[in-house]
Amino acid sequence: MSDLVNKLMCENLQALKPYESARRIFAGGDSDSETWLNANESPFANDFTVDTAHFNRYPDCQPQRVLLPYAEYAGVQANQLLVSRGADEGIELLIRTFCTPGKDSILICPPTYGMYAISAETCNVGIERAPLNADFSLDIPAMSVYQGKVNLVFICSPNNPTGTSIGRAQLKQVLEHFADSALVVVDEAYIEFDAGNTWATELAAYPNLVVLRTLSKAFALAGLRCGFTLANSAVIHSIMKVIAPYPVPEPVAQIAAQALSQKGLKQMAEQVEYLYQQKQWLKQQLSQFPELELVGDDKANFILFRYSQKQALMDFLVENAVLIRDQSKQINLDNCLRITLGTQQQNEKLLGLMARFFKQQEKSA
Repeated sequence: MSDLVNKLMCENLQALKPYESARRIFAGGDSDSETWLNANESPFANDFTVDTAHFNRYPDCQPQRVLLPYAEYAGVQANQLLVSRGADEGIELLIRTFCTPGKDSILICPPTYGMYAISAETCNVGIERAPLNADFSLDIPAMSVYQGKVNLVFICSPNNPTGTSIGRAQLKQVLEHFADSALVVVDEAYIEFDAGNTWATELAAYPNLVVLRTLSKAFALAGLRCGFTLANSAVIHSIMKVIAPYPVPEPVAQIAAQALSQKGLKQMAEQVEYLYQQKQWLKQQLSQFPELELVGDDKANFILFRYSQKQALMDFLVENAVLIRDQSKQINLDNCLRITLGTQQQNEKLLGLMARFFKQQEKSA
């Protein structure tokens, strides 16, 4: 059977390495004894109700009870919005809609979210790279080279895993530079942690602008898989030609609608503020370890740092049931680890273990 699978598999997929999600690296995450600070998830599990009365029916392709409140929340028109199975599906839909396999390419700016490249490779679409500058700003001259050579430009802001937001002047340059040749996709998965820098309200000014959003982070609904693509109506209309017929399951629509109610939005804002306070406190505590160097910025729900013996620290934390994320494979992030913000109790547990680790290192030195 393996011979048959290899024979039938598309050539571009044979050497493809799947995205190493947090759950693929460490399966599980439900045990009370484990502290999961590795997937940029919210530490909150909020309550929702589900009505099973219509589970025997296929759901709406674009449920209005989700579409309309999110459009109001984001400050866009309903015809400028599409609901999908997470922002990851939005990435794939954009590539499938606007790139011809074996012919077209996308542009990414590493270090950044890995699914842009994975989705392109899966679709047999080329990948061009213009790495970020040392301060994690865009390298505009390097990007400019690809005018007319790419169909999509992916920019994550706030960026995962550096926590940095791209300056408005730089993004304006990119939008104008690619105005007649490519869609510029601004991934705002973490925008609730840097709300003043959203581009969602700029769609009228830039016809080639696309914004990706999600309920996975600030809304504490990573398990729901509900994301949004915001763009001008012509872009949305084109994507609707390739989206699956029933992309939003009925339970997902019900829960998303509750999360987008006034009560849900208030709860989300309170939890974002809580995580902001935890972030400031955790950064202050980490500064007490001279061995660590904070990297990037803090415009999201995680903190990135560099440590020369990062593997020893990772191994120690895993042995003690605390999981953070290794980002050292990414360009310019050698020896870097990323901590997702947890509850006060979870963060204190992490810091206690780190203090123990560094004491042990001192004794063995």
